[in-house]
Amino acid sequence: MGVLGAGSFGTCLAMLCAREHDVRLWARKPEIAEAINREHRNPSYLSDFELPESLRASSDLAEVLAGRELVICAVPSHGVRSVMQSAASYLEEGAIVVSTVKGIEQDTCMRMDQVLEEVLGSVHAPKLVFLSGPSFAREIADERPTAVTVACREEVYAISVQESISSPWLRCYSTQDVVGVELGGALKNVAAIAVGICDGLELGLNARASVMTRGLREITRLGTHLGADPLTFLGLAGVGDLVLTCTGDLSRNRRVGLELGRGRPLQEVLGAMNEVAEGVRTTRAACELGRRHGVELPISNMVDAILNGTVQPSEAVERIMRRQLRSENE
Repeated sequence: MGVLGAGSFGTCLAMLCAREHDVRLWARKPEIAEAINREHRNPSYLSDFELPESLRASSDLAEVLAGRELVICAVPSHGVRSVMQSAASYLEEGAIVVSTVKGIEQDTCMRMDQVLEEVLGSVHAPKLVFLSGPSFAREIADERPTAVTVACREEVYAISVQESISSPWLRCYSTQDVVGVELGGALKNVAAIAVGICDGLELGLNARASVMTRGLREITRLGTHLGADPLTFLGLAGVGDLVLTCTGDLSRNRRVGLELGRGRPLQEVLGAMNEVAEGVRTTRAACELGRRHGVELPISNMVDAILNGTVQPSEAVERIMRRQLRSENE
C-alpha cells in the first residue's frame, strides 16, 4: 500500500494500515521522510504518536508507488492535480486509488473525482474510490471508534477498500454515490466556517443549530442538482461529517470561523495554523459552482463575502436573517 501525503490524515492512515499491510508513505519534503524513518515519528503532524517500525517513508514517488495495488491520496485539494500528474506514470495499471481529500478545485470548480478522472484517465477511472465521513485524524490515531464511507461507482472496489482498511476502531461503509460523498465532504467545511463565525460572535446555540441545518439544506440542494442521492446527505458523509466539523474542537474550519467572528483578519488566522483549512478555498469554488448551475447558496455566499473582506461577520448575519421569508423546503 502507498500513501501520498504525510499530513495528519495521511499519517494516521499509514499508521493504521501498517499494522496489517506493507505501507510506504510519501512526504513532499525529504527531511520529513528521513525523520519518520529515523525516529518513527512525524515531526510536523501527530508528532506525539509513535509510528510502526515497518512503516517506511520516502520523498520519491516512484519508490512509494512501485508494485502498490492500493494507493491512498491524502494531500490538500489544491495539490491533488500536480501530485497525481507526477504520480500517474508510476501507478500500477490495476491499482485502486483512494482519495481522502475533501475539497473543490478552485480554478475549475471540479470535484476531486473529476480531477482524478481527468489526470489519471480511463485506465484508473473505474477504480477510483473516495473516503469521507466524520473522522478527525487524531482520534483515528488514538484508536477512538470512527465510521466513514467509501464510495466508488463500481462498488466492488469500494468493498475491497472497505475490507483492506477497516479495523476494530475504523468501520467503513460502502456506497456508489461518489457525487454525494464528494460534495458532502467538501461543502461541510464551508458550513463549519459559518458556524464558527456565529460562535465567535457569541450568537448562541439556537444560531448554531440553525446554520447547521440550513447549511445541510444548501449542501443537499446543490448535491441533488448535480445528481447525488439525497439520502447520502443524511449519512456519514453528510450530516455525520457536518456535525463533527461544525462542533468539534479539532475542526480547523470551525477554528477559522471562530477567529473571524472574534474580529481577527483572515490572513492572520491562517498564518497561525499548521494545517490547511480546506473550507477557505472551497467556499469560493462552491459559490461559483452554485452560480453556474443556478442553485442558491445564501450561507456559502455570506461566508465568501466575509472571507473576501467585503462584509463584516455581524452584517452578514443581519443580511441572512433579513432575507425574504420562504418555505423550509426551498
